Amino acid sequence: MKIKRNQFFKQTQNDVEVLLTDSPEVKQAMKKRKTVQKAVTWSIVGALLFVLVLNVVILPLTGSLSRVPSVDSYGGDNPYITFDDEGGLLLSAHRAGGVLEPEETMAAFIQCMESAKVEGYVVDILEFDLHLTKDGQLVLMHDHEVDRTSDGTGKICDYTLAELKQLNFGYNFKDQNGNYPYRAEGADLSNVRIATLTEILDYVEKVARTDKSMKYVIEIKDGDEVGKRAMDILYDAMKEYDIVNRTVFGTFKGEISKYVDECNANGKFDQKVVRSAGISEVLDFYFAFLYGNTNAKFNFKVLQIPMGFNGFFDLSTKAFIDFAHHLGIAVQYWTINDPADVVKLQKNGADCIMTDDPRMAYFALRQDR
Repeated sequence: MKIKRNQFFKQTQNDVEVLLTDSPEVKQAMKKRKTVQKAVTWSIVGALLFVLVLNVVILPLTGSLSRVPSVDSYGGDNPYITFDDEGGLLLSAHRAGGVLEPEETMAAFIQCMESAKVEGYVVDILEFDLHLTKDGQLVLMHDHEVDRTSDGTGKICDYTLAELKQLNFGYNFKDQNGNYPYRAEGADLSNVRIATLTEILDYVEKVARTDKSMKYVIEIKDGDEVGKRAMDILYDAMKEYDIVNRTVFGTFKGEISKYVDECNANGKFDQKVVRSAGISEVLDFYFAFLYGNTNAKFNFKVLQIPMGFNGFFDLSTKAFIDFAHHLGIAVQYWTINDPADVVKLQKNGADCIMTDDPRMAYFALRQDR
């Protein structure tokens, strides 16, 4: 008995509506339909679960297995692949070394440049973050708010530079002895006021490291149109101080990465800006690695990534680093504050580590030399 869909519910007989739900034929047809629907549903669920388990569990467990031959030297044109250079792995002061002095303040940069000489270590790269103030000035700060690092409250974008300069950005800094040196009565706060991009570049390029050897990792925290304006200001400063070819630009904002790519392509940036991978691009690269896709193409030249996530998705294996180098991509890791991790990454061929404690990392890299 073939029953149309609209006849499962009612049929007119002698102008009388009769419900058919109790009809044996209808019950059998409905049962068959439900069986087919369940089979299709479970097939789809099973396929999705397989793909999920494959990509989230099975393949990540193979992360230590090589996808390409071991890369023991590099002869390409990416200057940020440095693992086989004479100096080897580069040392970057994350937020200018926030363990030793208040992060991203002039005090931290002085520590990296001047105190480091006295204490016998060298920083290769300075890493810092930028925000645009209410009056259009680029200032160094990681957070969007000033609360965590200063004695003030509120968002950076709601302050003018002059207003930010009144705050103490060393107020919440606790040194390695557990003290708050910039809360003390009479403490010199001149180097823990908020720093502008120009002030930092003036100091590093014209005073502390005049041989043009310092490299930079600079991240813009703002997004949308504000982030684009910030990027334009940053690019102009990079050209003025002649650091375009010594800087890796980074952002977590996809629209800003896209904007940089467009400016590189259309000639607005007449010197191409090298950028690191955004979040979605890191995922794309990771799955290219897992599947051994050596034909994958990417717009970034540098991966700036953690070693992994809570012990899973290990991004620090030699196999992973070799795959990146095979594709001409440098691998830089944050935030590496354990000496054992420093040594591991050096052994596996990383190009750079970013650390809050560059003094520790420097001597960890040289402990067996």
